[in-house]
Amino acid sequence: MATFNNLTDPLSKFCGHPFWNVSTAWDTYDPDLGLCLERTVLVWGPCLFLWVCAPAYIMKQRQTSEPAIPSSPLLYFKVVFSLLAAAAAVAELSLVEILSASSYDFVTPLTLILSYCLQVFLVLFGRRCGERSNGLIWLFWLTMVLCGVPQLKSSLSSTVYNDGPLEMTIAFLVQYIAAVLLLSLNSFADNPPNSHLLNKNKVYPFNYSSFLSQITFHWANGLVWLGWKRSLTHDDLWNIPAECATNLLDTSWRTSWSKELSIVRSKISSSKSEQGGGEREPSGPVRVSVTRVIIRSFFWSYIITAVLHVTSELLLFFTPRLLSLLISFTMSESEPVWHGYFYSILMLLVSLLTTVLRTIFAYKAWLIGIKIRSSLMSAVYSKALTLSSSARQNSTVGEIVNLMAVDSQRMSDFPLFSNLLWSGPLIILVALYELWQILGPSVLAGLVVLILLVPINSVIANKIKMLQGSHMKFKDKRIKLLNEIISGIKVLKLYAWEDSFNSQVEGVRRDEITVLRKSAFLHSFVTFIWLTTPYLVSLASFATYLLVSENNVLDAQMAFVSIALFNLMRFPITQLPQLIASGIQAKVSLSRMEKFLASSDIDPHAVSTSNKENEAIVVRGGQFSWGTEGRTDPWRLRDVDLEIGQGQLVAVVGPVGAGKSSLLSSLLGEINKEAGQVVVNGKVAYVSQQAWLQNATLKDNITWGQPLDERHYQKIIEACALQQDLDMLPAGDMTEIGEKGINLSGGQKQRISLARAAYNDADVILLDDPLSAVDSHVGRHIFDSLIGPNGMMKKKTRVLVTHAVWLLPQVDFLVVIRDGQIVEKGTWTQLLEGEGDFAHFLIQHITRENDDEEDGNELDQLCEQLENTRHGQVLMKQLSHQSNSFESGRIGGVRKCNRDSSCGSDQQLRESSGDVLSVTSNQRQQSISSSGVGSVHKRQRGESISMKDLKASKDNNVNEGKAGEILIQEEAVETGKVKWKVYSFYALAMGLLPAIVPALLYSVAQVFQAGSNVWLSYWTSNTTAPSTNTTQQDFNRVEFLAVYGAFGIGQSVLFYFGSVMLWIGCMRAGKDIHQRLLKRVLHLPMSFFDTNPSGRIMNRLSKDIDVLDSVLPLLISNSLILLAQVVATLIVIVVSTPLVAIVIGPIMVLYYFILIVYISTTRQLKRIESVTKSPVFSHFGESVQGVSTIRAFKKEKDFIRTSHMKIDYSVQAFVTNLACNRWLGVRLEVIGNLITFAAAVFAVAGRGSVSSGIVGLSITYALNVTVILNFLVRMSSEIEANIVSVERIKEYIEEKLESPWNVKEHSPSKSWPENGSLTFNNYQTRYRPGLELVLKGISCTINPGEKVGIVGRTGAGKSSLTLALFRIIEADGGTIEIDGINISKLGLHDLRSCLSIIPQDPVLFSGTLRTNLDPFDIYDDATIWHALELAHLSCYVRAQPLGLQSNVDEGGSNLSVGQQQLVSLARALLRKSRILVLDEATAAIDLETDDLIQATIRSKFADCTVLTIAHRLNTIMDCDRVMVMDKGNIAEFNTPATLVAKKDSIFYGMAKDAGLV
Repeated sequence: MATFNNLTDPLSKFCGHPFWNVSTAWDTYDPDLGLCLERTVLVWGPCLFLWVCAPAYIMKQRQTSEPAIPSSPLLYFKVVFSLLAAAAAVAELSLVEILSASSYDFVTPLTLILSYCLQVFLVLFGRRCGERSNGLIWLFWLTMVLCGVPQLKSSLSSTVYNDGPLEMTIAFLVQYIAAVLLLSLNSFADNPPNSHLLNKNKVYPFNYSSFLSQITFHWANGLVWLGWKRSLTHDDLWNIPAECATNLLDTSWRTSWSKELSIVRSKISSSKSEQGGGEREPSGPVRVSVTRVIIRSFFWSYIITAVLHVTSELLLFFTPRLLSLLISFTMSESEPVWHGYFYSILMLLVSLLTTVLRTIFAYKAWLIGIKIRSSLMSAVYSKALTLSSSARQNSTVGEIVNLMAVDSQRMSDFPLFSNLLWSGPLIILVALYELWQILGPSVLAGLVVLILLVPINSVIANKIKMLQGSHMKFKDKRIKLLNEIISGIKVLKLYAWEDSFNSQVEGVRRDEITVLRKSAFLHSFVTFIWLTTPYLVSLASFATYLLVSENNVLDAQMAFVSIALFNLMRFPITQLPQLIASGIQAKVSLSRMEKFLASSDIDPHAVSTSNKENEAIVVRGGQFSWGTEGRTDPWRLRDVDLEIGQGQLVAVVGPVGAGKSSLLSSLLGEINKEAGQVVVNGKVAYVSQQAWLQNATLKDNITWGQPLDERHYQKIIEACALQQDLDMLPAGDMTEIGEKGINLSGGQKQRISLARAAYNDADVILLDDPLSAVDSHVGRHIFDSLIGPNGMMKKKTRVLVTHAVWLLPQVDFLVVIRDGQIVEKGTWTQLLEGEGDFAHFLIQHITRENDDEEDGNELDQLCEQLENTRHGQVLMKQLSHQSNSFESGRIGGVRKCNRDSSCGSDQQLRESSGDVLSVTSNQRQQSISSSGVGSVHKRQRGESISMKDLKASKDNNVNEGKAGEILIQEEAVETGKVKWKVYSFYALAMGLLPAIVPALLYSVAQVFQAGSNVWLSYWTSNTTAPSTNTTQQDFNRVEFLAVYGAFGIGQSVLFYFGSVMLWIGCMRAGKDIHQRLLKRVLHLPMSFFDTNPSGRIMNRLSKDIDVLDSVLPLLISNSLILLAQVVATLIVIVVSTPLVAIVIGPIMVLYYFILIVYISTTRQLKRIESVTKSPVFSHFGESVQGVSTIRAFKKEKDFIRTSHMKIDYSVQAFVTNLACNRWLGVRLEVIGNLITFAAAVFAVAGRGSVSSGIVGLSITYALNVTVILNFLVRMSSEIEANIVSVERIKEYIEEKLESPWNVKEHSPSKSWPENGSLTFNNYQTRYRPGLELVLKGISCTINPGEKVGIVGRTGAGKSSLTLALFRIIEADGGTIEIDGINISKLGLHDLRSCLSIIPQDPVLFSGTLRTNLDPFDIYDDATIWHALELAHLSCYVRAQPLGLQSNVDEGGSNLSVGQQQLVSLARALLRKSRILVLDEATAAIDLETDDLIQATIRSKFADCTVLTIAHRLNTIMDCDRVMVMDKGNIAEFNTPATLVAKKDSIFYGMAKDAGLV
């Protein structure tokens, strides 16, 4: 240290006496810094800081829009004490002239006066800008107080010894006391306007807290303590910070994305221009770098966190220097004692500052991560709403959910991990530089070790990257399969296909586990290398230092300062494998995200509006295709030319797969437009063929965001025939509709969709066969009241796809489509006069309707329309020739074909010429008449609702709960501690050895690590001679290094084997738990799936399983290592300096208490966070399924807004947990700092009695305890927080299951049922315990081969009877017997596999067509082809390049609804069981194909018992018997003729309502 006594330096000249005197300031037992230093630098420094930072503060505040803070006592006190300090400075300045003081005595008071005035200005300015706490001013007063301590000592000394002017002392003391008071006052925040609303509105408290509270996270105290006192609920959480609001983030993201997109496009254009292609805007999707968008959006926030991180990391290097000074102090008896305490205090202050900076860095980095995650989730959701049809085929719902759930989370870790990744090498380089100062060139040996490990780690990193990519592919495939399974679980149960799909998932899971196991070995090897690396570096450096020269002495100071530096290197080195792994995962996720976001969108300009066009819809030269990648010749809609006038009603007819729905899609812009022009003028509404509803109330589904107009609403309810349903529903129109409309019938869902379109008051309404889901008289009512020429929509332009020919005479215009082309179009009269395809179609329809005993009024109207035209009369003559005769047999005045005619023979199913609307161009069909009682003809589905005086009971089948408005219950959240049963459940899944042995290996490894440092301390403390460097026990250098190296190798090997065994156990647990979960989920009853959204179930199968696979192994491994380190550290410290135990005891009690409080809170927050994720994914899945409807109604912005709200809702718990985590971090690091401080103080106090080696050992370990304690608590809390995933999975595993799938004792024969007889004996059932009975004592017998129609009004119990037969719902009393066997004794698979059903809603799964028909691979190809031929689907399949191996997209989206239903028929034909259940299975099929199917059913199931659930009476009039259900009872059961003959029967009333009598 230099001594400035010669007055040559500027400050000494300025002061007139030495600025710094080492003899009085340092080398003394009573230090005095001197007035020059105290009155210049220590005063000017804080003032300079204030003046430099003030402009930036003012600029920042001017950009805020917060309301001004009202005046308060706190503000008055700040101003008064500031003015008091300024007055004291003025007094001090006035004393300068009187006392003839030095020049600095003039400059310093003037500087203080100006600074005090600036401080007052900043306080008042901040108040006006809404600043509640000023960090700049708080820091100013803090530095003033700290820098004023030396002058305070000097002033008090001068007062005591009467040395100096008393007035100057008084002036200084007034200023110092004011500074202390102002520091205290600025530690509190001003109350904002309407502060009483803050708690009520759950405002995020960070911005309303004082600066001191912000940096110590004291503002989180209230919630943490509340979480300790009781279990938190979501209502206890704060709202998210305004800066994290998803809508704001999405706006910023879109702006950044647009800028990057324009840059990429300009680069592509420039590249093409250079290649001679001219400057053209690139067409098609462009891949934008997501990384660049993230950087552009969050650049400055990231830079701030980077600066904080670098500063905190560099501050760490002060501690080894201070350690060196402390060890040097203990070795020198002559050094003043206060030096040791000064070093200890300085070490504490440096550690506290590091703690604050590190905590703020972590908090801000995680906040950026949250913003990135929310931005990505929002971007993925928005992209999903704009994907083109071809892009949707390449991205399944499961894959996109994975992007939102997993990939966005991994990329959100980028801000934290990237800082650690680039700062790690920086720390290593600085540490190596510091080591060079100590060990000299010997440190190069350690550097060589690091360099040699680089290629090894590069190879491993590349391998891990490849494995990570494979893992994500398998995970996507598994989640896609699981998503389809959950969506189609009812069909799986009806077909007893659970085992097949379970095997498919487990096959993918095995591949996934194989990849994970390989990754585990690599991760363990990386852990081994990097745990060994710090030790190898220190060993190489020490060995080189000792062996290169006998004069080199390794004393305690050199050794333990080096060890402290090696420990600073240890953290980045040991964290590097995890950081690399996280970086690789993020890179893989980034590629997947970029690929998805670069997918093609629907063309927003495909459909335009034009004021030049007078028509509502115009299509000219339209060429459209469902673009499918990999296919050179996709299906096309060709040569479309169409004009539809304003207010016209247009009907579109055609066979299955002709392109009717595609025509509507072309008007919506959903299909790829290859050529032509599409103009749609006006607002559009759309009703899809498969009704799509939201999980909301019935009223909300109809109004759909529009203001409620009660009068208009009621008119639409009446027009859509919904009033009777509302009267039956428990909560009326406030009844909650379950996911996918699970608690509504098909007809109810379709009528609500119609009501939604009507209420939307659109100009153009596109209707995709909505009347197929309702019976004829309800359809007529809807047509007359809503759609038709006199309906509510009569002034609207309506395009109606339909199979209902009876309404065609009333439409303004007809469009006939076949094979993707419009073959005819015109008015009813024009098409009849054309004598073309449409006319022949009418002949076939009338003949068929006669055979079906259709509504006489409909048929009479059609005949009348034909007879009124000349060409129609010709057609009638053709009709009379084709049918041998018409006779007026009567069930309700319906003309019907003579049953004795031969028109129904199988041989006459086809002829060489006929209807152009046939399934294929070379297959023609004559009309088919009913042939005896075996006819099981059905066409439309819906519910039989009388339009006259309908009085029905509540629908037990549809709405099981009494409180009908709540079907989907809130997800239950566990409270309190995670039970030990959960831990034991996971440990048992791991296996005994993997659960116990790793902990033992880690403990022994830690003993080896502690032993190496104790050995080093022993060596350095007993150094005797520089020349020999041997100990008193004659250990030479080689022996020392050998033992030191052996300790290092031992710990590394033990860590490796412990890690390998632990990973193997965790992989086993993940595999076992997933297997058990999947099997149990497939075995759960249908009632579980009705009351739990698919997103909630998928959350267990995706996110929670991912926690088991990827998160828990790392957490458990790190926790075990850290626990061993904490125990070893405390033992070493206490043994080294026993007096520290006095302090460590209370500190550890405090540590444990903080741990308990924190874990209680964070555990519950993690549970809440897990629960709040499900609605995000449920809403996403719901949106993707209804994307066509959403886009048609232009509701994208509304749904994006809802998605933002749900994301914000899920982020609440995460942000709150982050705040609590940082609250913990500050307190734990302070505790660690206190332990270090105690060790240092007791080392100073014990100077002379404690060796330098022991001091070095004790303080070195104490310096580590801060990081170790912090990480241990975080890892422990993370384990408890993530073990919640195991808890949630265990909850599902322990759910009550349905009955066993197979019962060996009651296994039926392979030929069972031989006859197909059915007997119900006083059968009763209910949907769930606590609900009313839906079947109340059913007793009847159905004979073998009998054809039974089941009818009844809505809620009568028709579908419940079917579900009971398949035991989807179990008996509450009585029995059902098939061929004399009580089905309740059979296994569910034994029963269901022996029954056949063609369900109302077809469900297909992604895969091949063959696996959709025969998932167990039982039948050969010939058998399957035969079934396809009988189902009239073989021509379509043969036209596909891959035949039976043709791909089926998710949900069968690449097949029409009619084709999907034909696949269901083929499934029934393959199984060919003796009992067949038909549930209105041919609604989506054109009339001719329907006839073909009915002929197939009559011929192939002639000897089978057939139960037909009929909503239309005409479909079951030729059954052997009809069962009339009413309020859960069999009201009537007899032949149709007998029931109609009884005019007091329910069936007669229903027939009369339907116009059949």
